[in-house]
Amino acid sequence: MELKIDPLKPAWYVLHVKSRFENVVNDGLMNKSFEAFLPKIRVKSRRRDRHKMIDVPLFPGYLFVRTSLEPSLHLEVVKVVGAVRLIGNRTGPPVPVADEVISSLRVMVSADGAVTTGARLKRGDRVMVTAGPFAGIIGVFSRYRGKSRVVVNIDILGQFAAVEVGEDDVETLPKILS
Repeated sequence: MELKIDPLKPAWYVLHVKSRFENVVNDGLMNKSFEAFLPKIRVKSRRRDRHKMIDVPLFPGYLFVRTSLEPSLHLEVVKVVGAVRLIGNRTGPPVPVADEVISSLRVMVSADGAVTTGARLKRGDRVMVTAGPFAGIIGVFSRYRGKSRVVVNIDILGQFAAVEVGEDDVETLPKILS
């Protein structure tokens, strides 16, 4: 569905934020009287010493903001601490998200059922292991290996070594660090 873009008419946009800054940016936007939406889902805590349910962003690194593309408003959005940029085509303006999509997301996250998202890693993605015995290793995502396990290849001395880690224990590296 093609959305007609009127830069002076408020619409929903996807805002890319710094890693783990979703709540900070959401609060900052609300404090500036912007309408923001940070969809969250309930998951079991990854800590080994605790077994409680916590709320985490459905789309880590992203949230939605309703604004017009009027330059002063656009600037106010990206000036929020932790905000990176509104998502769009590389050569064009930010691309709006249909109101129906936001409504559907609101229904999904308010329901009690489990919400799952698609694969977040693609073969060849540069990743860093963030937890466990291999924390700090930078490698290349190879494949999913069932039960939330992934295989990461580490290239060393012209050969590779592979480690298997939990999917939640790896993060993709930004393209500039790859």
